[in-house]
Amino acid sequence: MTDIALDLTIKDAKLEAALAAARDRAVKEAWADRAIGRRDPSVWSGSDLVQRAIATRLGWLEAPFHFADETGELEAFAAAARSNGFTTAVLGGMGGSSLAPALLADVFGTGEDGIPVRVLDSTDPAAVAAALDDLDPLTTLFIISSKSGTTAESASFQAYQWERIDIALGAAEIGRPAQPGDFMVAITDPDKSLHSIAHHDQLREVFLNLPDLGGRYSALTYVGLVPGALLGVDLDRLLERARAMIMACGVSDPARNPGLALGIAMGVLAANGRDKLTFVIDRELAAFGPWVEQLIAESTGKETLASIAARERNKDLAPIGVGVVPVDGEPLAAPAAYGNDRVFVRITLDGSDGPDPSIGSNVDARLAELAAAGHPLIRINVGSKIELGGEFIRWEVATALASIVLGIEPFDQPNVEEAKINTRAVLAAFESGGAGVADAALGVSGEAALTAALKTHLGKLVHNGYASIQAYVAQTPARDKALAGIRTLLRDRTRRATTVGYGPRLLHSTGQLHKGGAPIGWFLQLVAEHPEERSIPGQDYTFGQLIDAQAIGDARTIESHHLPILRVNLGGDPDAGLAALERALTAALKEA
Repeated sequence: MTDIALDLTIKDAKLEAALAAARDRAVKEAWADRAIGRRDPSVWSGSDLVQRAIATRLGWLEAPFHFADETGELEAFAAAARSNGFTTAVLGGMGGSSLAPALLADVFGTGEDGIPVRVLDSTDPAAVAAALDDLDPLTTLFIISSKSGTTAESASFQAYQWERIDIALGAAEIGRPAQPGDFMVAITDPDKSLHSIAHHDQLREVFLNLPDLGGRYSALTYVGLVPGALLGVDLDRLLERARAMIMACGVSDPARNPGLALGIAMGVLAANGRDKLTFVIDRELAAFGPWVEQLIAESTGKETLASIAARERNKDLAPIGVGVVPVDGEPLAAPAAYGNDRVFVRITLDGSDGPDPSIGSNVDARLAELAAAGHPLIRINVGSKIELGGEFIRWEVATALASIVLGIEPFDQPNVEEAKINTRAVLAAFESGGAGVADAALGVSGEAALTAALKTHLGKLVHNGYASIQAYVAQTPARDKALAGIRTLLRDRTRRATTVGYGPRLLHSTGQLHKGGAPIGWFLQLVAEHPEERSIPGQDYTFGQLIDAQAIGDARTIESHHLPILRVNLGGDPDAGLAALERALTAALKEA
């Protein structure tokens, strides 16, 4: 069984007192009963406007109960897909629509009666090719997943696969009339969202979600359950563990409420300067890291409600942003490598040998050393993989309740749209013959110039800030390893927390924290050229131009928030470019 009580090691009397005060406040103000039991939005804000907005985003608390009645339908859908000859499914989505399916596919794999599910959430043409080119379009079930129905990436993936199916149908003799929609399903919201999806009335099946929840809180809706059914995950047990966790999270006493206890710890520690929540997760559950990273970053990286109200009265005031910075996949080090802004979270799985070796060896001994040095340490044990149903809820509740401590609205994402607007502007320029990415970023061929630029950029790191590497390239194991080396260099020499995100997925994840949270980020954006280009049917731009525009749009948005960002073009060979970047960064850190 999963542990319910929060195992928190802390050696700071001031933090202990702040935690005790928050626990008392939580009991006095009935946070758990109001938020989880009664779904009362006033627990977050006294503003009628804010409460009305929050009231439309609490459906995730109902999802494990609502979808318990849908598991039979989902299993029948999956069985029909197998019997109709589908051998693989590909889900095209972004952010909350892709991270939960990717987690389920990675953690559970393909069951005895399941089919593999791939997740496509990159517009890099090499990533699109890697996800689709080796598959027979006529034995591949394509899933469009988009809450709004207007997600540019999902629409582009659908258009690309629709054309592939159409061509394959023209060349095949399948013995029955068919059209591309027979090989596609959609997961979206009702009404306008559904109608925004191309060919929505021609698709094999459409799954309409509860509309009153955001994408990052949608793991236990059709977003996760449709791919879960195809994989062969035991959905009844997954949802049963989620329901048990919701019941536990309705208890008033923080000592017996896993979500409330964790949320108070997250919020209080962040409010007192310990805002870098650093995850160390056993390898079998490693995919939980990107999912919880998105949940926390997009929910907590916000301007405070008090700041918003103050600026409504005085437009000249600067916004006050706060947030919890989730740090996933960073290799562990000795205490000397860290500042005083860390909280470590150790998530273990019964029967596991521990985290991936890239995180380090003897991790629990190292974490004990870090705890002894004064860094708070949270330990959560997961009894079995199916207990992830409960962990989805624990962390959703904790993130929502931590937001009470931080004084923010956890369910909106006000800064995500900024990057989309700038992306559209860049695409318009591309369509009219504007410059591409190679003209807009520093190249790696001149390492002396790159070293000098990095040295200058390193001078812009702020105290207790974080360094964010944004890699707008296709993800591969080799690039994961190279980026881990680069982030470790940065961490060891600067003592700053480091994050790594692949674009454009990060725009729908940590991007909200980057722009809306505390102004403490330092950004290194990596782009590349596209020798293997792919066209997007129906558009005047390619996948390569789309990812370039997304990178440039995000850079412009970060700059507009007066945050430091350096763009580096890795060239036509991103792996060689990363090696050159590491050499230049090593030299810059020695000189800095």
